[in-house]
Formats: sequence, structure tokens, C-alpha cells
Amino acid sequence: MLQDIPTSRLRETSSCVLETERLALRKPTLADVKTIANLAKDRRVAENTRRLPHPYRPDDATRFIKALAEAGNETVFLIELDFRPIGIVGIDWRDQDAPELGYWLGVDYWGQGYATEAARAVIDFTFEEFEDVEQLISGARVANPASRNVLEKCGFQWSGVELHRFEALGGSTPVDCFRLTRGVWSSLKSWSNSKKRLV
Repeated sequence: MLQDIPTSRLRETSSCVLETERLALRKPTLADVKTIANLAKDRRVAENTRRLPHPYRPDDATRFIKALAEAGNETVFLIELDFRPIGIVGIDWRDQDAPELGYWLGVDYWGQGYATEAARAVIDFTFEEFEDVEQLISGARVANPASRNVLEKCGFQWSGVELHRFEALGGSTPVDCFRLTRGVWSSLKSWSNSKKRLV
């Protein structure tokens, strides 16, 4: 069972590097504090991310990175484009029956497919590394259609609307909830691989 996976295993997996066609995903370190803070300080980023405060300061980034090292309940990757950090993607394991995919990008990198590319890499990694994981969940503010598109392009299926608290908003707002099963992901991968062979 997933409950039996030690936190050291989660820390170990978060220290690997994932590579996609355009991106590299690696563990964030204290050396990244200033860059993360600069990317996350834009209100548009914070308002679409449940746990980011606004304004977002270097102290917030430092606490975030230290908490990752101590708690071990998240697998988090810094997204890099040409060795330049552009955002964060990861899995929150607090509900181990339904691990949650989360991601955000600096505003300058919106609308270029990077979030989808990074999310797909982390989904693939999670289903490969953790055989007991049968589903992932995620969500996007109802007012954030771009994030909803990312999830749909990754195969997530809409499961309803819930109210979630957003720290930067200081209150709750409607969120489209999504679910992705291992079976659906496997089917999408098979279809994608067969399509590549035909080209």
C-alpha cells in the first residue's frame, strides 16, 4: 500500500531529474530562492494557486524549500527552460488515496505549452514510480480556463466544482475538480506512442 512508502522514498524520488523535449525538472534548492520569489510575486500567479501568498517574498520561498526537505509529503520539481527556472510542478501526497497534481508558471511563460509538458512528465513519473497510485486529482479555478486546458490535455476528466480557499484571495472561490486514472493515462500513452510510430 502507498501508506507504507516511507517519507525518505518520497524525498529520494524528488531528487531525480526529469527531462522533456524542452524542459528539465529538478529539485528546488535554497540557491533558487530569489528566482522562485521573482516568478511567484506576480498577483496573477498567486491568485490562481491555492497556497501562494501575495505578495510572495524570498522568505516565503525559503520556508517552502525548507518545508519540502523536512515534511517529505510532497514531490516537487523546479521547471527549467534552458537552465532558467520558469515555475514549479509537483504532487501533494497528503491524501495518499488521491495524490494531487499542482503547478504554476511565471507569467512570461504562460500560453506556450510548458505547463502541459511539465505536468505530463510528472504524471508519467508518478504512475511509474508508485505502482499503488491508481488516480491523481487536480483542480483549476473556474476563472482560469488556461489551467483547465492543461488538465484536459493531460487526460484529466472533470469531476465537479468545489469551493477552495486561496491564500492570496483571502477567501474561497469555485474550483473545477479533475481526476485522472492510471487506466486512462496508460491508454493515452499507448495511443500517443502508436501515433508516433505511424508518422
